[in-house]
Amino acid sequence: MFYIKAVPALTRAGADIPLKRLLSSRKLRSTVTSNSATRTEQQDDVSSRGGAQRESARSECLGQPRRGGRDCTTAVANEFSVDFDQTREAYKSKDSLELLRSLVVFKLCTYDFLVDKNKEIMDFGKKILGQRAFDQFMKMTFYGQFVAGEDHVAIRPLIQKNQAFGVGSVLDYSVEEDISPNEAEQKEMDSCASAAEIESIGEDHRDKKHKEKKQFGDSRRGVTGAHTYFYTDEAKCDQHMETFIKCIKASGGSSMGGFSAIKMTALGRPQFLLQFSEVLVKWRRFFTFLASQQGKDGMEALEQKLELKQLQEVLTKLGAKGDFYGWLTRRKEESSGTVDMLDWNSLIDDRTKISDLLVVPNVELGQLVPLLETFTVEEEKQMERMLQRLDVLVKHAIENGVRLMVDAEQTYLQPAISRLTLEMQRIYNREKPAIFNTYQCYLKEAYDNVTVDIELSRREGWYFAAKLVRGAYMYQERERAKEIGYEDPINPNYESTNRMYHRCLDYVLDEIALNRNANVMVASHNEDTVKHTLRRMNELGLLPTEDKVYFGQLLGMCDQISFPLGQAGFPVYKYVPYGPVNEVMPYLSRRAQENRGFMKGAQKERELLWQELKRRLASGELLYRPAY
Repeated sequence: MFYIKAVPALTRAGADIPLKRLLSSRKLRSTVTSNSATRTEQQDDVSSRGGAQRESARSECLGQPRRGGRDCTTAVANEFSVDFDQTREAYKSKDSLELLRSLVVFKLCTYDFLVDKNKEIMDFGKKILGQRAFDQFMKMTFYGQFVAGEDHVAIRPLIQKNQAFGVGSVLDYSVEEDISPNEAEQKEMDSCASAAEIESIGEDHRDKKHKEKKQFGDSRRGVTGAHTYFYTDEAKCDQHMETFIKCIKASGGSSMGGFSAIKMTALGRPQFLLQFSEVLVKWRRFFTFLASQQGKDGMEALEQKLELKQLQEVLTKLGAKGDFYGWLTRRKEESSGTVDMLDWNSLIDDRTKISDLLVVPNVELGQLVPLLETFTVEEEKQMERMLQRLDVLVKHAIENGVRLMVDAEQTYLQPAISRLTLEMQRIYNREKPAIFNTYQCYLKEAYDNVTVDIELSRREGWYFAAKLVRGAYMYQERERAKEIGYEDPINPNYESTNRMYHRCLDYVLDEIALNRNANVMVASHNEDTVKHTLRRMNELGLLPTEDKVYFGQLLGMCDQISFPLGQAGFPVYKYVPYGPVNEVMPYLSRRAQENRGFMKGAQKERELLWQELKRRLASGELLYRPAY
């Protein structure tokens, strides 16, 4: 027997959608099919200019009319700036007790002993104080600093207060299972291993990076800023989906234009994400190999174009027997004699059965071979239901006027997560940016990922929407790569990650300046990155009122950045965790670990907090209460 129960949310939203709709055949074209002829012409114009136009985006803004009818000179003449050192403005939403709490919590996070033993200390506190008194103590300290409340009703006052001071919310239900490392490892091994893989006697084409490893089964290890889900069964995934739906409705009911965050690993068995990621990586790797055979290695992803006739010759020399030239040209309505990365990726779009997606190119045979020999009916159903749950969430988000933000995860899962998010964007981002993908800029391939996806959105005429982060899994990723024996996917140091972040950000900002069909959230606590964004917006004539560039920080951190931006009219959001005190303890535990490193290296926030407290004391405003 396999799990086929139809949960209410799936039934209500009509989620029995054919898989073909989610991963349908969409042959890429040099022209764009769109609902509007005007938009089609606009997109073709942007795509045809390519990199040369992007480089001239800034110069175009100096007096040239921009597409959409707005003259850039007006925006450039009205340059804007934000002062992040004015404590009165930065903390006008906080009373003095809140400022004092921030100082105490941030200071405690710098003590290694307290952070390293935080779980033991909290367990001891529960025994001494009892659950009720302990919960109240946590609400006055760590929980109150970083978590908005226990449920969607309790969080509403904080959300409304922040909104009154110009700061929106990205709601994130942060409940986690409090299980031991051994239990976590076993759950991960069970959820990532395919029955077909265990029982198959056929050839195994699996890559070592994408095979489950028990020593890394506890995916919480070395992760600070992101919460983690472990697969139990399909009923648990349905519960996660229902929780996300409540979160979406709370976001829609509490604020206008809000966001809601989801994690793909909460929606199904990670086995499919792991294996589909391997397929995507191998397809891309095969394309790069073929490009190198034509002397095009070392080029950026979008610049690599394979000459089809040369491609056939190379494959024949390698022993391939198939007609690759015919195979590729039949899938392009207008063949130019070349294929690029996007054309190549489209070759696996027309597979309607999910297990048919899990194939890899075999050069020797000149054909596609299955990653695994067989899939069980149950596994096929589990994969399909993950996509159905995602579709349900997107529909609920659109109905409630909420934008859905898909969080990034580990590199051995992320290619599949990004691809599935992209497929949803191709369906639902036609009229407005409803779904945001997350790009981790500590990855060496971040720039290629951003540029390829922007080019796809430009060709097909939908809104590119991204959240740019530096990344939350660095230590875990490095350790796993070293232990298993594959190339470290992370940039070598913080400086190179910063350069990558700014490079990706500049590319997206240029795209916004060129055609206004892209949106980006600059999710960063780095003041220099925020200032860089403001400077580039000034150069390109991007106004905050256009609602194209957003800023994001975590609740309880970097208020000196968030609130001045909000009061200056910029769209800025706090990532707002919520959930019962006892159930968000694992999240708070890792937040304390993250703050240790952050607060040791960031004296400015504590100095500004002290400065504002002293100012209030000197001016007789110590009892100040925010008015809104």
